[in-house]
Amino acid sequence: MKCEKQEDYCVAIPLLYSGKDVITKAEKEQYNTIGGNASFMNTCFNGLNALSGVGILSIPYALASGGWFSLILLFIIAGSTFYTGLLIKRCMDVDPTIRTYPDIGDRAFGKTGGTIVSITVNIELYMVATGFLILEGDNMSNLFPDMDFYIYGTHIAAKTGFVILVAIIILPTSWLNSLSILSYISASGVLATVIILSSIFWAGAVDGIGFQEKGQIVNWNGIPSAISLYAFCYCAHPVFPTLYTSMRNQHQFTKVLFFCFTFCTVTYSFMAIIGYLMFGSKAESQITLNLPTHHISSRVAICTTLVTPIAKYALMLTPTVNAIEARFQSCNNKRMCSFLIRTILMISTVIVALSLPFFGYLMSLVGALLSATTSITIPCLCYMKISGIYRRIGVEVVIVGLVVLSGIVVAVVGTYVSLIDIINNLGVTS
Repeated sequence: MKCEKQEDYCVAIPLLYSGKDVITKAEKEQYNTIGGNASFMNTCFNGLNALSGVGILSIPYALASGGWFSLILLFIIAGSTFYTGLLIKRCMDVDPTIRTYPDIGDRAFGKTGGTIVSITVNIELYMVATGFLILEGDNMSNLFPDMDFYIYGTHIAAKTGFVILVAIIILPTSWLNSLSILSYISASGVLATVIILSSIFWAGAVDGIGFQEKGQIVNWNGIPSAISLYAFCYCAHPVFPTLYTSMRNQHQFTKVLFFCFTFCTVTYSFMAIIGYLMFGSKAESQITLNLPTHHISSRVAICTTLVTPIAKYALMLTPTVNAIEARFQSCNNKRMCSFLIRTILMISTVIVALSLPFFGYLMSLVGALLSATTSITIPCLCYMKISGIYRRIGVEVVIVGLVVLSGIVVAVVGTYVSLIDIINNLGVTS
């Protein structure tokens, strides 16, 4: 791309910021015109696809872990993450040269801050993508338990074979680099979420499973796991700057956030309630694993679940791919470099998925250690620094400070509990 200089800025490389703290109105107007071509509806689909999907399968397990009381915590986390989503937008409005999530950390705390944010975000998105493959292997092996694979005489277990097969199917979508095109794939992901929710409700109401489980009011030992999984359900913040810059009319981004968070919170809470009433404390880390496969509704839910990773994988890894490709700007054949980077990323996620096949515990760890950090703590700290509100004590500082504190508590406690669970299960499998 040809670089068109406008005074102290480089349009093609927005990280080259001149260092001025004040952006003039004319400069802001100019940067607002350097947006993408995604419409309001395109961005809504991408936002819904980033927020919904895999989380809806684990939300009944989260509620079963913490009890009915933890449902209140779901709404608190939903409200907190919506607020931090708005803070990300405010940071980008203060400095229109910000184009990605790591840019926010760089603008707030310099190169070190940008590096820390970039590493945290990319690890989170990478682990979420890995979780997609684990989910696929679990559900397909549940649907076809007796199917094994043989390659040149070598026996491959069903779950391993399905993970590899799904990775091959997903791979072409990872080569797409247009968010406008990805929005159509995202639309299928949103539709899949609605179908899964409807199918599971049908299984309980019509196919005889029923809603007879009462559950328990609160399980204090399971609260950390529940909170971690709730945080994982709202882990799309690293994608928000990409969605924001891809919009044709960026002034509508607040409406996009409100619509996406409202829709997802309603579907999450509804799925949590009906799943807990159906299976109680026996709810699996993915509710589809509880469903009897001889019912048509169960098969519809499981088969539709298989669509979700195909729809979400490319979108979630887009910021990571962009960060890696930026390191190889000097590559002569950029198309080939992009192809290799995306393919190698896919292969590596397959390896990790086969090494740590614990969906519930892995997603709980991602939710506590990474999602709580990137979706709660980092946006607040960066906003306080960029806006300068930390210099004066007021209501906004108190609110942001409380949100930061809650994010730190979730990260520390949830990470400890999740690591203990993973270590214990690694000992069992070995």
